[in-house]
Amino acid sequence: MNIFNRTSNAAPSGRHNSFKPLNKYFSKNPIRKTVIISVVLLTIVLLSGWQFMAKVKEVVTDDFNQQQLVLARHAAEQIKQHIQTVHKELLLLSLSPSVQYYEKSFLPKRMQIAFSSLRQEGAIAIRYIDSTGQQSYTVTDSRFDILQTDPEDMKYYQWAKDSVKRDAILASEVYPLPQGNDEQLLVMKIAVPVWQVSVDDSHPVATDKFAGSIVIVIDVTSLIQKLTEGIKSGKTGYAWVIDSNGTFLYHIEKNLIGRNAFEARKEKMSTISFARINEIQKKMMLTGKEGTSWYVSGWHRGKEGIIKKLIAYSPIVLSDLAETRIWSVAVVAPVSEVEGAIHGIQIRQFMMQGVLIFIILAGSLTVISLMVRWSSSLQQEVSRQTKELKKSEQRYRSLVENAEDIIFTIDREGNFASINRYGSKLLGRPEDQIIGHNIAEIFSWPTAEMLLQTIKEVYDIKRGRQVTHLIRVGEKEIWLNTNFRRLLDDAGNIYAILGISRNITERKKMEEQGYYTEKLASMGTLAAGVAHEINNPIAIILGFTDMLLEKTPPDSENHDILKTIEGQGYKAKKVVDNLLTFARTKEHTETTVDINKNITEVLTVLGNNLLVRKVSINALDLGQDLPPVKGDPDELQQVFLNIINNAVYAMKGGGMLSVSTRAVKEGKWIEIRITDTGSGIRKEHRKNIFDPLFTTKKVGDGTGLGLSVSYGIITRHRGTITFDTKTADESESPGTTFIITLPAMPDSKDPRGKNA
Repeated sequence: MNIFNRTSNAAPSGRHNSFKPLNKYFSKNPIRKTVIISVVLLTIVLLSGWQFMAKVKEVVTDDFNQQQLVLARHAAEQIKQHIQTVHKELLLLSLSPSVQYYEKSFLPKRMQIAFSSLRQEGAIAIRYIDSTGQQSYTVTDSRFDILQTDPEDMKYYQWAKDSVKRDAILASEVYPLPQGNDEQLLVMKIAVPVWQVSVDDSHPVATDKFAGSIVIVIDVTSLIQKLTEGIKSGKTGYAWVIDSNGTFLYHIEKNLIGRNAFEARKEKMSTISFARINEIQKKMMLTGKEGTSWYVSGWHRGKEGIIKKLIAYSPIVLSDLAETRIWSVAVVAPVSEVEGAIHGIQIRQFMMQGVLIFIILAGSLTVISLMVRWSSSLQQEVSRQTKELKKSEQRYRSLVENAEDIIFTIDREGNFASINRYGSKLLGRPEDQIIGHNIAEIFSWPTAEMLLQTIKEVYDIKRGRQVTHLIRVGEKEIWLNTNFRRLLDDAGNIYAILGISRNITERKKMEEQGYYTEKLASMGTLAAGVAHEINNPIAIILGFTDMLLEKTPPDSENHDILKTIEGQGYKAKKVVDNLLTFARTKEHTETTVDINKNITEVLTVLGNNLLVRKVSINALDLGQDLPPVKGDPDELQQVFLNIINNAVYAMKGGGMLSVSTRAVKEGKWIEIRITDTGSGIRKEHRKNIFDPLFTTKKVGDGTGLGLSVSYGIITRHRGTITFDTKTADESESPGTTFIITLPAMPDSKDPRGKNA
């Protein structure tokens, strides 16, 4: 279990989760998907470009037609102005006195001057019909003639005689005038009345009499051709003119001139529908309206086929005539010329777009390729780092799990979030009985309360704390030194407490033993001094007592008193000897000692005493091939004798004694265990049992020096002596076990010691 994982306190990353599907989608085949997206974008751009160009085409086409309309307007205005010029010249001629009063000497000359002026307006003849209507004075391009009035002109004469029409102008419809060579001209006659209203020296008074009529014949085609043939719209566009009957007055194709536009087109190409142009002519052009549109034709400047044309038309309203005439000028051009120009622009634009998109796409692919390489390299690096991290985590986990310390995490309320294997084993509970449980459930009072208070302080003061405390696991008391440290999240907040507890029970014991050692050393020094001080007086007492006993009859009362003094003196001497032994005043010799043999000899000596005290040896487990130790066999026997005597004393009324020996720590140490089934050592006495002169025995049953002397002997042999005891209050099986360890002799191949 990773004891450092931050579990529920870890803040979720919402921004990353929102992009996760997109990242997952692009993480697979990024190049193919990028190409697809690029193609889609390319299509959108091309469609947008196409729509844009369609709009441009519409705008350009409309603009082109507007330009054609300007040309049509200009042509219509020119034609109208030239017709009005004819009107003016006729009116001037009708006001000439030579015409009004028929002055034979001036009449031809005046009519020739007028003809010369109007010939450029298409005039092919000017006729003056006199007041009688019988004679017609005619001026043509070649000569001046006096002829009989043409019957066709009589209707103009009759119209002119009406005084109501004296200021009016009469114009005929345009009609074909056959020529001798199977050709014909489209002509129009314009007539004005002549009244004697002018005065001069010969006619000082106007008679206001009817004087005849002037009729001019206009070559309409020639007049209009002069004004419209120069019109060119686009590359091949041209103009055509129709009159109020739909007759072509001018067209670039000569065979159409003089023919009805509605019929001529159908006759020329019957397979094409001219409904649209017929509709335009009928509803727009012949009604004097101006506008632009398009239509389908079957030819254009000699090229046949279905040709869509743009058309702009403007009316020629001849409103100053007696009967208003409406002509219309149309300027047309193939749509293909406009679309061709636009198409060229579209092609160039598409090519430029294609090149730009290709460059962008190539650049994008290059960037993506570099990103993929970088991403791949990054993934490899991440994979490598992840493996390293896993290895590091495994090493760290192994370090934590195999540590000889309790490592755990705990929250503010004291609930365990994790614990390592050693901690679970030391506390004697599986992980699932620790993790999630409160510290008060694991440890008893007051330890739990002290630890909870410490955890709270770590949260509050935001600093680590170290405490030493005692816990109880079953019947064992374990001292722990616990170091609490904060665990911080990315925001610097404490989300858990890391605790590292070290088992310092042995160290505590060593500290206590050290304390007792120092105390015993002091006591030994004191005992040695006391022994030296009282040894000589005791020797003198015993010496003089012995002298007095020799001089005193054995049956006397004084002899008994002296024997008592001598006995007490020897007891005092024994105490002094023990004190000297404790103070190392006795000479210490070392040799190879067979521990099993040494113990067996002690048990043999005590055999009768054990029998009397009803103590039986429950187990004598002496290890085989036990290596020897180096020491003083007599001193070691004294140790075993003291411990077994204490055991026998503790088993009042009888009991079981167990003695075992074995090699430990790879044979480098010898361990001797002596166990009794006595009453055990009470808690308040356990700290003092190795103190000199401390005894729980009755007065006279012990000196209180046995265990302290034994402690001194074992310490002098570089060994240890400890005990494990339980009273009846602590266990149903009370008793005490003394554990003695002694260093084995190095490189000893004979476990029993040849030199022993």
